[in-house]
Amino acid sequence: MIVASEKDVIAAPIESPEVKNAKIKALIGPQQGWEDHVMRVIELDAQGYSPAHAHPWPHINYMLEGRGVLMMEGKEYPVEAGGYAFVPAGTPHQFRNTGTEKFRFICIVPKEGHQ
Repeated sequence: MIVASEKDVIAAPIESPEVKNAKIKALIGPQQGWEDHVMRVIELDAQGYSPAHAHPWPHINYMLEGRGVLMMEGKEYPVEAGGYAFVPAGTPHQFRNTGTEKFRFICIVPKEGHQ
């Protein structure tokens, strides 16, 4: 069991040539007792983006603040705070911040999807 505040978790920069202005916070996963999944918060600063990629697991996203686009299978889907998305396994995708403020979203993946 865990009851905590995201404010107390330090965001780690995502280091990759395919990523810009991005950080990650792992909130709940195997270390906290959720054996099969990890809930993270992704933060994209202005002009930031996640890598364009696909993987063999699905994931669930819930937008916390800001706005951006979810690129999925070559289409742009506008997203903003309060929005949510399901990305099926094997689907090419990427998140981009299209605003001037931080874009933050929850991303839940199976544990193999979290490095």
